[in-house]
Amino acid sequence: MEKVERRLMEPISDFGMQKTQFVVNRFFQRLSSRLQLFLLHKGLIYAFIGFLLGRAIILSEILPFALPFFGAILLMKKDKAALAGISLIAGGMTVSLNVSLIITMSIIAFLILNRLSGHIFKDRLKILPFVVFSTVMITRIGYFFFIKSTLTLYDYMMAGVESGLAFILTLIFLQSIPLLSVRKYKQSLKIEEIICIMILLASVMTGLVGVTYQNLQAEHIFSRYLVLLFAFIGGSSIGSTVGVVIGLILSLANVGNLYHMSLLAFSGLLGGLLREGQKFGTAIGLLIGTLLISLYGQGSADVMTTLIESLIAILLFFITPKVVTSRLAKHIPGTNEHSQEQQQYVRKIRDVTAQRVDQFSQVFQALSESFATFYEKNEPDDEQRETDLFLSSITESTCQHCFKKEKCWVENFDTTYDLMKKIMHENKQNTYQNNIKLKKEFQRHCSKSTRVEEAIEQEINYFQANQKLKREVQESRRLVAEQLLGVSHVMEDLSNEIKRERENHFVQEEQILDALQNFGIEIVNVDIYSLEQGNVDIEMSIPFCNGHGECEKIIAPMLSDILEESIVVKHEECANYPNGYCHVSFGSAKKFRIETGVAHAAKGGGLVSGDSYSMIDLGVGKYAVAISDGMGNGVRAHFESNETIKLLQKILQSGIEEKVAIKTINSILSLRTTDEIFSTLDLAIVDLQDGNSKFLKIGSTPSYVKRGDKIIRIQASNLPMGIIDDFDVDVVGEKLKAGDLLIMMSDGIFEGPKHVENYDLWMKRKISEIKTDNPQEVADLIMEEVIRTRAGKIEDDMTVVVSAIEHNTPKWASIPVSGYKSKKTG
Repeated sequence: MEKVERRLMEPISDFGMQKTQFVVNRFFQRLSSRLQLFLLHKGLIYAFIGFLLGRAIILSEILPFALPFFGAILLMKKDKAALAGISLIAGGMTVSLNVSLIITMSIIAFLILNRLSGHIFKDRLKILPFVVFSTVMITRIGYFFFIKSTLTLYDYMMAGVESGLAFILTLIFLQSIPLLSVRKYKQSLKIEEIICIMILLASVMTGLVGVTYQNLQAEHIFSRYLVLLFAFIGGSSIGSTVGVVIGLILSLANVGNLYHMSLLAFSGLLGGLLREGQKFGTAIGLLIGTLLISLYGQGSADVMTTLIESLIAILLFFITPKVVTSRLAKHIPGTNEHSQEQQQYVRKIRDVTAQRVDQFSQVFQALSESFATFYEKNEPDDEQRETDLFLSSITESTCQHCFKKEKCWVENFDTTYDLMKKIMHENKQNTYQNNIKLKKEFQRHCSKSTRVEEAIEQEINYFQANQKLKREVQESRRLVAEQLLGVSHVMEDLSNEIKRERENHFVQEEQILDALQNFGIEIVNVDIYSLEQGNVDIEMSIPFCNGHGECEKIIAPMLSDILEESIVVKHEECANYPNGYCHVSFGSAKKFRIETGVAHAAKGGGLVSGDSYSMIDLGVGKYAVAISDGMGNGVRAHFESNETIKLLQKILQSGIEEKVAIKTINSILSLRTTDEIFSTLDLAIVDLQDGNSKFLKIGSTPSYVKRGDKIIRIQASNLPMGIIDDFDVDVVGEKLKAGDLLIMMSDGIFEGPKHVENYDLWMKRKISEIKTDNPQEVADLIMEEVIRTRAGKIEDDMTVVVSAIEHNTPKWASIPVSGYKSKKTG
């Protein structure tokens, strides 16, 4: 890792500047949050919006905004409906008395129709737009009839237009009003939701039409401010969309503002394209759009007024705190703030998951400790207590009604106690019948000696059975404790993996991308997940390679030179069509690789063998080879050995330690059947990074490592699995080297040669005589030599597995890219 960091240097950030910026942003964030909560709690924001929507008029006489807003508030914020209604009426009064009267009549008619429809339709949300449509239609036609007495086709048409717009605006307000109360953890906004908010804001700004000062129009200033804000946050697509929506609605309110739609849309596009220059770049976009569209649409007369309006909007934009833009950006897909918010959410879920896994791990550990807790016993006291209880039971059944009770247990207590105690110990050891002296002494002492002896013998049988059951329970507790502890360790490792957050390697990604592109290789994207020595994890996206193997032949060798270790292709997913992209994963090459050869034969040349074997990739840079020999031959022996191998594979791949895995399998095999069917296990686990190996042998034959002319014998002594419940697993360690041959075999191979007194010496001699290093040829030769000694007869199941340990040398040499690296790091 240090080598990589020396070659791919990361810039050092200014922590003092970050700290100051953090404090300022935190202050404005708290102020913004408190202000938002105050406005929402008191309903002032709804009153403000209602006041402006009450003033909003389009096409000189249509009022489509007021009733949809009131209906949406009544449905969603019923406690704020009265305030919203009053605000709408007050806003209408600032325009004219007739507007205020129309809004009042609409609200009253809506309340009546809404109450009536509530008795008929249960789903108020679905029926609301139709109620608003009907109310606006009835109110507008009634108003026209009241002031004109006769209605024309134009009046009906205008009533229909206003009703239709009110219907659509109701649907829009139902989506946009809930978004006004967006909290910190609100999900990201969809494009449709953003447009709905824009329509709501544009509708509100329609209420600013007519508010002027020195020919400067308020709706122009605030509309350009909003375009600046959203172009800066969301880019050109969001900026131009906001400009079109706001410009369109404002042009409906005032036909003279029709050119304003082009100005806002063009300014939003330019501002979004120039936002890499921060606020200054976005402001330049607005100025350019203002000058071009104003000169084209208005000439030079009102250019100065339009320019001043844009400058005021830019001033408002510059004084907008960063916390406001950041909070808005968190809800707009595609922004950095939104990505960070999503990452923070994912990180929170990850931490919660890791915490839960930790809790489960602690629960399993606590359960393991509770099962493993054996009360420390004082053996002399326990023995004395057990003796007293034993003799009490005997006395209760034999001496309680004896006429000599007082004499034996009061006058001669010590003598009686000692005699019965001796008889108890003699019975435990099955020597009492041979101890004639003790029997005669007890017969002289006790008048019911025969009955007492029978009771003692019977009670001893119960006592021994009870002791055996107690030992089995204790052994079961110990086994369960080990298994629970193993599960606890696996869950703890899982929690650590979850907590391990991906490091930021942005600089290294750019440098590797540039180095490869400068070499002439087109790379779309580089993602670095780990640069740890021996555990490199890099993913790339490249254009369609047409199966030419560029990743294995060119990119991996170049990465090997850059990272100073062998890099290989771990996984490659090629595109299915020429214009697609191939996704490739690169990782560190293991220092060693294993090639195996197997020779296998069933007794008598049959089809079903009692031996089973497996080669297991444990997925953590380790490789396991296992052989299991079921007792006997045939289907049942094959079933036992095969079950052992399958259980071993699943448990080892789960991450549980080897010793615990084997003891777990042993307990399963011993509890599963009462038949005398057992199995052996020969397991070798090789670390492919350093060659360190563990050998676990349960009732199995020795294994051999051939290293040149030297033969190393590996053996451990354990009974086969399933015979006894409690046994210790002997682990033998050996460091394997490149060129070694690991030879593992079942007893059919090791004890197969006929007329051989020392199987070990015979096997060492035969292995040393083999000249080939090919593992399959070695396995075949050993099998053939054993069968030859039996004159071609196969008298037992035979299995030999030979593993060749070799250096893992990539097919392609590294390609130097030093010149490109020096440009980046020098």
